[in-house]
Amino acid sequence: MMHSAEVPFNVAIIGAGIGGLALAIGLVRQDVRFTLYESAGEYAAVGAGVGLGPNALKSMDLIDPKLRGMYNQVSTGNLRLEKKNVMMEALLLEEGFGEKQGWMGGEWGSPTFERTSAHRKALLDIMTSLIPRNTVKFNKRVTNIQQDTGKVFVTFQDGETIETDAVIGCDGVKGFTRSAVLGSRYSDLVDPKYTNKYLYRAIAPIEDAKRVLGERATDAAMFMGPGMNWSIYPISKGAEVNLVAFKKDARGAWPYREYTHQVDLQTMLSDFEGVDSRLLELLKMYAKPVQWSLHHHITTPTYYNAHVALLGDSAHATGPHQAAGAGQALEDALVMSRLLGLVKRAADLPTAFRIFDSLRRPRAQKVVQTSYDAGEIYTFAGPETGSDMAKVTANCNERFLWIWEHDLEAEVRIAEKMFRMETGNA
Repeated sequence: MMHSAEVPFNVAIIGAGIGGLALAIGLVRQDVRFTLYESAGEYAAVGAGVGLGPNALKSMDLIDPKLRGMYNQVSTGNLRLEKKNVMMEALLLEEGFGEKQGWMGGEWGSPTFERTSAHRKALLDIMTSLIPRNTVKFNKRVTNIQQDTGKVFVTFQDGETIETDAVIGCDGVKGFTRSAVLGSRYSDLVDPKYTNKYLYRAIAPIEDAKRVLGERATDAAMFMGPGMNWSIYPISKGAEVNLVAFKKDARGAWPYREYTHQVDLQTMLSDFEGVDSRLLELLKMYAKPVQWSLHHHITTPTYYNAHVALLGDSAHATGPHQAAGAGQALEDALVMSRLLGLVKRAADLPTAFRIFDSLRRPRAQKVVQTSYDAGEIYTFAGPETGSDMAKVTANCNERFLWIWEHDLEAEVRIAEKMFRMETGNA
């Protein structure tokens, strides 16, 4: 599938998350031959809601305009028109949401920002519809990756070994591919680092949320307090709200092997003493008492090793505090697919990966760091903002602009120009 005599090489994409799917869509558009390998038995979404900023939407449009158009059909903004350009309302977690302190609420956003969110399953469905089914293989968990004389050999848990010209790891925060890129040089940086936060998730019908929260349920809001923060925003075309409750963890390390941990209802509620009773009511009604630990890749010295590259969370897994992780994966997929569309021979693949690394890594790693910093601000641990909501809101009205307003078309032009200059390809 997607064979072209002008592009005599094969790409193995490892992982069918947002990054891997977006890359596959881009390679279809660029007529690059690929196979997508997914460890699960079918396409599956992890998590509930996903928010995309202007940069993410632009990436979709540049990867394939059909993708952007289909996303528009399933996405949800703030339900009140006057909140169209608001990313989040800024409120307190305490009883009354800050009114007792005289805080009547603030907000952050930008005229260049339009609030959009979707259920991950809905996004997954539209992305997979753009990928030929015969390019995808399921139940393929990677156990080994080796390189030899310009070829990559990938072994799967079922015993099969494939030979390919390039591997692009889109296999997530704990993905195997990261060890194939970093293991021989930076073994201490292969595993993700615990951010000292975990979260609980809930999805509630919009009518129940409105009954409990009133008009607060119809638009995205961030509720903040010492050591904790909650976000809530509409999804599913306004039929549901997504609620995420974050808790700082004083233990210093995640003590469990798995990244999720089941607790009882009382343990979950005890994590949020002093939180407004309305929010707690929604949590009790709709959240499963499961702690989801937050890990990230705060340091990644390179995104490639010869014919193996990293993309999305496997390269730069980030906390969700700037709603920027999916957007960075989409940006990656855009630049990578455009570069691979220029490759005429397999020997030039490391050049494409090196250019990808030089352009994408500084920006994506800055997103990881600033997302962690945003999480600190929301929990009143920001060194310059503390618990001053006016300062918090002012900071948030500035900190996202460099993410949202990035010139992706210029980045693609630079990438393509660099590749042509270094390879002599016209």
